[in-house]
Amino acid sequence: MLTCGCGRWMHTEGIEEHDGESGAPQWFIRSECKGCGLKVGADVPEGQTHGLVDRLMWTDEALHRLDRLPPYVATLLQKDVEQDVRQRDSLVVSYDALLRPKIGERIEWEPEAERRLERVPAPVRAMARIELERTAADRGLSRITVSLMEEVKAKYFGMGASK
Repeated sequence: MLTCGCGRWMHTEGIEEHDGESGAPQWFIRSECKGCGLKVGADVPEGQTHGLVDRLMWTDEALHRLDRLPPYVATLLQKDVEQDVRQRDSLVVSYDALLRPKIGERIEWEPEAERRLERVPAPVRAMARIELERTAADRGLSRITVSLMEEVKAKYFGMGASK
């Protein structure tokens, strides 16, 4: 953990995700001394906190996505995601960790499925993405297809594609 010049511990105040100069994912970790108020920040490669994070933290981007979900969904999702992150011996819930399905891998999207998702109204798009990825993970699928989207849409909204 970081120690301030006044002798107190520095506490993690926030984490931002961004692309570094080389295009590789980076985290900017913000810390503050509660004693003297000194604030510092450190840019580190994604996932390499090197003792800079003192407790389980959500990145600003992951929190933004979580805050856009309905409260009843957000509460359930938050619990599952935090449990998954702890099981991986991590202290940071990133945007990718929020979207990571139960199988621990990122699900690929068929280009047409991705285009269709963009047409989903913004208030439910994040929830739809998460539900589609979890459905695929539960079935052992590694790719979201248009047919899976239609099946999930029919299940939740009774609006499957008519043929």
